[in-house]
Amino acid sequence: MGLINKDIFVCLDCETTGLDLEKDRIIEIAIVRFDFDQTFESFETLIDPLMPIPEVSIAIHHINDHMVKGKPKISEIFSQIVAFIGRSIIVGHGITNDLAFLCAAAKQYNIPCKLASHPYLDTLRMARLYGESPINSLEKLRQHFNIADEGAHRAMNDVIVNIEVFKYLAKQFKTTEQLVNRLKSPIQLRTMPLGKHKGRTFAEIPVEYLRWAVNQNFDQDLLFSLKTELKKRNKGANFGQAANPFANL
Repeated sequence: MGLINKDIFVCLDCETTGLDLEKDRIIEIAIVRFDFDQTFESFETLIDPLMPIPEVSIAIHHINDHMVKGKPKISEIFSQIVAFIGRSIIVGHGITNDLAFLCAAAKQYNIPCKLASHPYLDTLRMARLYGESPINSLEKLRQHFNIADEGAHRAMNDVIVNIEVFKYLAKQFKTTEQLVNRLKSPIQLRTMPLGKHKGRTFAEIPVEYLRWAVNQNFDQDLLFSLKTELKKRNKGANFGQAANPFANL
């Protein structure tokens, strides 16, 4: 890893039949090798998931059963995907989800896979760190940075936008190593990103909900933010009791 604007990365995106790692399958993948000045090569293909694509998923990416019929199976191109990635750091938006689907596919076909431990940079977390876009979806970040619209929500379109978003978000770092090291630590979120309190600051969320949420299987940034708010509340309660001699009467 060297100067961030000189290093070579690969940006990856998968489209799937749904969000369930156990039941759903990859139906499209796109990967681009790039640096800050140019793109070097790309790989994209539709994939036959060997299962029907639900209508709710088709509505998002517009990939239907007819389009994937006769396309390569993930087992047939997995080695090609791994070879394309090589030793480059993987960039992606919520990239852990894409990598999890690839690892699940490898497990299904008993293919050796080291992608779970491959170095990556998640532009979703980078956007949280940047902190100036009210919503950190790829589409909202595209609008925030005035990046050209690539059209339909397809894997290669998302990769092209993601690369440009990455370049904007990486500007505050001189070296790739600096960015990698910063993302090893949790990031304080400004607002709740999901659930019934989505969009509210953590200070506005009822303490009962915070106590419930902190025990859920959320990502490290959200859990860190929830725990930080709970610590503030506890300190506030302790201070109030210490300052008020009648608190326990």
